[in-house]
Amino acid sequence: MRLSLGDKIMQRTIYILLTLLALLMLYPFWNALVISFNLGSDTALGGVTLLPRAFTLENYYIVFQDHRLLNSFLITILRTLSGTALSVFFTALLAYGMSKKTLLFRKQYMVFFMITMFFSGGLIPSYLLVRSLGMLDTFWVLIIPGIISVWNMIVIRTFFNALPEGLEESAKIDGCSNYGIFFRIVIPVSGPVLATIALFTAVGYWNDWFTGAIYITKDELLPIQTLLRQVMNSNIMTQIGSSNAIALDHMNRNRTITTKSLTMATMMIATIPIILTYPFLQKYFVKGVMIGSLKE
Repeated sequence: MRLSLGDKIMQRTIYILLTLLALLMLYPFWNALVISFNLGSDTALGGVTLLPRAFTLENYYIVFQDHRLLNSFLITILRTLSGTALSVFFTALLAYGMSKKTLLFRKQYMVFFMITMFFSGGLIPSYLLVRSLGMLDTFWVLIIPGIISVWNMIVIRTFFNALPEGLEESAKIDGCSNYGIFFRIVIPVSGPVLATIALFTAVGYWNDWFTGAIYITKDELLPIQTLLRQVMNSNIMTQIGSSNAIALDHMNRNRTITTKSLTMATMMIATIPIILTYPFLQKYFVKGVMIGSLKE
């Protein structure tokens, strides 16, 4: 279809505005990446914007000398993988039960879940509950408190409601139990919505610093985002020096490292892995959200 002159102008204007908006949002991340590869002493002079002016890997060398970072990185990876798997499983299991119209007190359960979604018990009651359960300073406190998301449950439940009833009816005729239907039929055909929820959940676990700051006091259990926040709110030179004499000696001899350059390098290490997961799940992303949110 041929476009009129006005339509072409409008189309190009929209493209230009969207391109500028994308660049505006991407620039802070790109600038942080550039600074992480630039000499800290040179960055302090200003003017480092699009490309490193004095390229170096010293910032990453110093950061990786800090054993706390590597330990926190491992804790975050384990938390994200195990937390995402458990959260998707139990949320899907709950959604499957809530999708059944024959479930007794189904509406009352839904009201209860909705209340918990909009209103929380508060920080102090939550802390007292976690403490009474003996989960303070444990790995599981990073996973269990947020293992069920009501919003995710609603999305998955809506997706389940859109599945053809004939799938389950034919399975029941063949003698399949409810658990068999769930694991052998419902889960295999729910890949798009489960992948989407898994992505949301993984990003949430990976970026969460608050849980570690409240419930964890042991350095060996701190997630990387909590450690990064501590680093950015304190003197990174002192922290790294106190934990690694080799890194401190390297910094004293070279004098090219600054707090800002090390902070940016740490931030890149904490951010890039979760960004790299998006391309692998992007094909499920739009399809899963649209199906799970619009069909009823």
